[in-house]
Amino acid sequence: MFLLPLGFSLLISILLCVHVVRTGREMYWLWIILAFQPIGGLVYAVAILGPELLGGRTARRMGQAARQTLDPDRAFRQAKAAYDDSPTVANAMRLAAAAMAMGRHAEAEGLYREAARGVHADDPALLLGRANALIELQRPAEALAILEQLGHEKAESRTPASTLALARAYEGLGRNAEAEAAYDWAAGRLPGLEGLGRFAAFLAHTGRRGQAEETLAEMDRRIRKADPYFRKEARAWRDLAAEAIGRG
Repeated sequence: MFLLPLGFSLLISILLCVHVVRTGREMYWLWIILAFQPIGGLVYAVAILGPELLGGRTARRMGQAARQTLDPDRAFRQAKAAYDDSPTVANAMRLAAAAMAMGRHAEAEGLYREAARGVHADDPALLLGRANALIELQRPAEALAILEQLGHEKAESRTPASTLALARAYEGLGRNAEAEAAYDWAAGRLPGLEGLGRFAAFLAHTGRRGQAEETLAEMDRRIRKADPYFRKEARAWRDLAAEAIGRG
């Protein structure tokens, strides 16, 4: 495509712009396609046309990844628009999750707190979401109180996600023995590599570099075998562990 004559490249770009308008895509695609010929058109083809034409799971994931890279705020804007239009509990949860993903933890905590009222006061998803936001805000005591309200400190009530939150709350309060037990339990059950990454970081922070490096080696082994789509997220947790250990 890079060797195409200028006129033909422009024609393709115009056709892609027509596709943008007819399919109701975001208008910034017009600028990308026209301003960065022919690379902009190639990006649009990978992000939008490929998933449409191929229709497979891998193609859809490629498109999602490309859109996320080009427009990282898109999910938040869409969630905010949905919430502003209809401030339901479901839309509040969606917006809070998007805010958390962007590091807007105070905003997420407020959304979870306001949504957890009335008949939703004991909703486990809302309370766990708020607990995670409080942990990010360095308020582990409040987070632990919520997790205890859920009963997630009891073995019979455990889920991998709630136990990871419990581990982080314990760590924030300096209750390292309890944190280690919770991290160990969650790391072996939580999908993805967040549990292992946080456990490795905890081990490093508490002076057990050898165990932390063993956990990091296990993460590297899993990353090598992982679907390419999941490697970016997996490497983020790997980097968190490596930074805590003191190696890249």
